[in-house]
Amino acid sequence: MRMVDLIHKKREGGELTDQELAFFVGGYSRGEIPDYQASAFLMAVFFQGMTRRETVTLTMEMAHSGELADLSTINGVKVDKHSTGGVGDKTTLICGPIAAAWGVKIAKMSGRGLGHTGGTVDKLESIPGFRVDLPREEFFSIVNRTGMALIGQSGNLCPADKKLYALRDVTGTVESLPLIASSIMSKKLAAGADAILLDVKMGSGAFLKSREEARLLAEEMVRIGRSVGKKTIALITDMDIPLGRKIGNALEVREACEVLCGKGEKRLSALCLELAANMIYLGKQAETLEEAREKAEQAVLSGRAFEKLCETVEAQGGDSAFLREPEKLSLSPVKRELLSPKTGWITGLNAEECGLAAMELGAGRETKESEIDFGAGISLLKTRGDFVKAGEPLALLYGGSGEQCRRGEERLLAALEFGPGQPEPALLILERIDEMKS
Repeated sequence: MRMVDLIHKKREGGELTDQELAFFVGGYSRGEIPDYQASAFLMAVFFQGMTRRETVTLTMEMAHSGELADLSTINGVKVDKHSTGGVGDKTTLICGPIAAAWGVKIAKMSGRGLGHTGGTVDKLESIPGFRVDLPREEFFSIVNRTGMALIGQSGNLCPADKKLYALRDVTGTVESLPLIASSIMSKKLAAGADAILLDVKMGSGAFLKSREEARLLAEEMVRIGRSVGKKTIALITDMDIPLGRKIGNALEVREACEVLCGKGEKRLSALCLELAANMIYLGKQAETLEEAREKAEQAVLSGRAFEKLCETVEAQGGDSAFLREPEKLSLSPVKRELLSPKTGWITGLNAEECGLAAMELGAGRETKESEIDFGAGISLLKTRGDFVKAGEPLALLYGGSGEQCRRGEERLLAALEFGPGQPEPALLILERIDEMKS
C-alpha cells in the first residue's frame, strides 16, 4: 500500500477502506509517512469530505493510536463532558460537582487554554495546592471515593490526533467537519467513559460561527458515539457573548463557587443546570430529563454540589478554604475600572474580543509554552441587554501592569456595541441532539 495512492483516491472523491485509513493513521503516527504527504491527504479530505463510515473509522484508528483509559475499576456509570471552547466557560467546575452529587462518576481529563478560550486545568491550578497530574491509581481512587476527579490530559492519549491537529493548524485544513469530529471524539472515546455529553458552542467567541455549522458537527459527533456503543447527547449553546460575568482563571473559580452556592449569574446558572441534568440522565440517575433537572436544582439548593467541589479539591491536594472564601484567591496587582464612553443600551458584547482583552491582561496563552497570570482577567459589571450611562463602570480589569490594563481596556471597548433600544434576549440553548434523533 502506498500513501500516494490514498491521496489520489481521496482527491478524486473516492471512499477509503478501513485498511487504507488504518495504514494512514498508523504510518503517520510512527513517522513512516512524511508531513508533506499527510498535508496533501488532509487537503484532499478538506475538499472531498468523508463518508460517515470513513469518519467513524478515522476516529477509532486515532483513538487506538495510543493508550486507552480503562475505567473498569471505577464503580458506577462514568460520564464525560466536552465543550468545543468559549470565553468565560467554567461549566465543568459547576456541572461536574452537581452530577457527582447524585452518584454520576466523573473521571475527566481536561486541557489547558490556548488563545482566547480558557482551559479547565488552568482554572484549577489557580487554587493553591491543587494537583492536575495524578498517578492513574490515585486518580481512580479519588473518583471512587468522591465521585469526581479532574486531571490534565495524558501524554499518551491519542498521539495521532496530536500530530494531525498540529499539521492541520499550519496547512489550512482545520475547518473540516470530519476532521474536527474525529479529533474531538477520538479523545473522548480514548478517555474511556460510558456516556458523553457534548457542549457545542456557536457564535463570535466560538470556533463555529453559525448554527448550521454547529448542528452538522454535533450530529456527526453524536453519530460517532452511537456507532461505537457510547450513549451521546449534544447541546448547541450560544457563545456570542461571554458566559457569566468573569473571564480569567481565579475569577472564574470565584464565579463557579457563586453558582454552586445559588448566587450565580442567571444565564450561566441556567446552562450549568441543564448540562448537569443531561449528565445525571446519561449517568442513569434519573429516568427522565425532567427528573434530572429537578435533581440538579436540588443539588445546588441543598449545598451538596458545592461540598462535592470542595471534597474533590481537597482530595487533589487543594485548599478548599479558597472555595469557601473565594475572595482569598489572589488577583493581579493592577486594577482598572472601565467606564462607559456613552449612554445607551449595550446591544452587543463580542465574546472573542472579550477573550482577547483577557489575553492582553495576561490570562491567556499565545503559545503552549506561554506563562499565564492566574489572577489576571475581567469582571463584567454590565453585559448585553443592560442600560448604562456615560461614565458608569462597565468592568473591572486586573493585570500585572498598567500597560497590560491599557491594552485590555482598548480590546474590551472594541467588543462593545451600543444602541438606543434594548436588544431581544438571546437564546442560550439552541438545540438538544439526542442519539435517538440523530
